[in-house]
Amino acid sequence: MIRLFLRPAMLCLLATLLASGAEAQQQPPRPAAPALAEGHVALGREIATLTGVTSIFDTFMPQFGQQIRKSFITRPEVTKDLDQVLEALKPELEKQKQGMIDLTARYYATAFSEPELKDLLAFFKGPVGRKYLQNTPRILDAISVETQRWTANVAESLMTRVRAEMGKRGHQL
Repeated sequence: MIRLFLRPAMLCLLATLLASGAEAQQQPPRPAAPALAEGHVALGREIATLTGVTSIFDTFMPQFGQQIRKSFITRPEVTKDLDQVLEALKPELEKQKQGMIDLTARYYATAFSEPELKDLLAFFKGPVGRKYLQNTPRILDAISVETQRWTANVAESLMTRVRAEMGKRGHQL
């Protein structure tokens, strides 16, 4: 179920990346990140990996190639060459993915001190933390189903109330 929500997000991100590629090259570089010890960043990377945060980048990788293939669907004569080019670019794409993982690690290292990251690691490696990580996807799936039901019910209820209130004011919706 989580993948159902991630797919549109991934496609939106891909579209944004493809559409803004030239713009991104013209933008000024990011401000310098605060100086962080490599050990601190390594702890951030371990947390990001252990909790599954970085696995989202793995789901993007095949999406990039699929989206590019779709853009050339009207040109079947380029399929073989396109597949070869995409295969040849995999190492570059992997390097870019590692860059995102490094950035994610830095965000964790910036948000948490080294002792806090160590405490988090101890928690996630302990029995309760492992149970948390094991059950979180199932819980998030259930929450997403319930959220869909809830939003549908709230929207219907709100529309009913708005119609009633607008009817009191002489407007029929």
